[in-house]
Amino acid sequence: MAEIETRWRGRDGSPIACREKLKILEENWAEVTQVVRDAFEDAVLMGVDPDLMRRELAALIASLRPPGGG
Repeated sequence: MAEIETRWRGRDGSPIACREKLKILEENWAEVTQVVRDAFEDAVLMGVDPDLMRRELAALIASLRPPGGG
């Protein structure tokens, strides 16, 4: 659990310690990971250049903004 606790940090750099929050964060991470892997594999199998797909996924992540614009 120590690895999970150090992965998730607040804006001030302090680790998220609430077990329920950590559980939700890990569940969300596993779900996002699987969806991204599936999308990547599908794209490559349909002939999309893997490097292009990686760039597109990175651009998607880079475009994310916090709720409320903060």
